[in-house]
Amino acid sequence: MSSGLRIAIGQLCSSSNLQNNLKSVTQLISQAIDKDVKLIFFPEATDFLSRNADHSRYLSNQTLQFVRDLQQNIRSLVQQKSKNIDVSIGVHLPASNEIQDQRTKNVLLYINHEGRIKNTYQKLHLFDVDIKNGPILRESQSVQPGMELPRVIDTPVGRLGPAICYDIRFPELSAYLRSQGAQMICYPSAFTMKTGAAHWETLGKARAIDTQCYVIMPGQQGIHNVNDDDWRDPNPKPNNPPIERVSWGHSMIINPWGDIISEATSSMEPQLVIADLDYDLLNTVRENMPLLKHMRNDIFHK
Repeated sequence: MSSGLRIAIGQLCSSSNLQNNLKSVTQLISQAIDKDVKLIFFPEATDFLSRNADHSRYLSNQTLQFVRDLQQNIRSLVQQKSKNIDVSIGVHLPASNEIQDQRTKNVLLYINHEGRIKNTYQKLHLFDVDIKNGPILRESQSVQPGMELPRVIDTPVGRLGPAICYDIRFPELSAYLRSQGAQMICYPSAFTMKTGAAHWETLGKARAIDTQCYVIMPGQQGIHNVNDDDWRDPNPKPNNPPIERVSWGHSMIINPWGDIISEATSSMEPQLVIADLDYDLLNTVRENMPLLKHMRNDIFHK
């Protein structure tokens, strides 16, 4: 019997085919409703993974239709099953017409059970890294950085602080979300194999412990098929080689004490990671160790 505070992660391996990705998302939402899930979280870039920056800009023009179809699918499933579910999902939005910057926006959309977008957060911290024996990635080549702090979202299962992937490495952001009343923080992600193996679980536990929040970590998993017969690269190799993308997966939900309470299996198929939230536990952790009360704001905020 569900507590009424049941959440889930929908883990999947997005490709460059938005319609196939939408099909996987819709199937996972349907399965989640059947399991009495009230809020489901999908990874960063659920709409698509691309070959390179030019391909990302091209595909982002299809995202608005992806989102409209998803909104309709949510409404249809809720009506069909007579149960409500909200959806948090990472997608790309095309560049705004009023600015010269043509890079896409990496965003988290919060869509309620009526299919309405209630919140949009644009990723603040972009993944520009060169790791020895690991990935060389320049997210800023194809993505605009966000310019606004995220807003905490009132959901059917508590107050949610939105963040995206690389944001997890900046505890100042999670501390801000906690100060704004967050009870859970989500980090939809597409971690690389190198950084995932090294830091994924450690970062999630750290953010749960230092914010005393539930931490929800929806991850892309597996080898992404970014082939696209409908697209021609305007800057073909060797100047603009395709990025090979393989994602770490290992989606997990961590409680405010830092314990993993649910995590993905090793299966490469789309799957649900389900947990029931316990706010008695959250309140006990915060009462027994009142971090916000102990914070030396008189020193930090001089």
